[in-house]
Amino acid sequence: MTALTDLKAQLNIVDDDADDGLLNRKIAAAEASVSADIGAETPVSYADAPADLQEAILMKAAHLYENREAVLVGISANELPMGYADLIAPHRKWVFR
Repeated sequence: MTALTDLKAQLNIVDDDADDGLLNRKIAAAEASVSADIGAETPVSYADAPADLQEAILMKAAHLYENREAVLVGISANELPMGYADLIAPHRKWVFR
């Protein structure tokens, strides 16, 4: 499977390639974000990432696709336990200054 195919499955997008360019940009942004969040020395690639980081990339990309604006008005949201932060935690490089 590819990142695009997996993201479409995550978002329940079936038989539609109209947003493929947008979805690929969201994947690239999610890979960069996960790389920064874990303190990776080299960028994280979906294809080479372990399963938990692949899931984190999909979660981040799906979030970016579903929430395309910088601000949401009138929406209440809570971070889910055992979500993104828990998936990236084992890979995170901790630095104390």
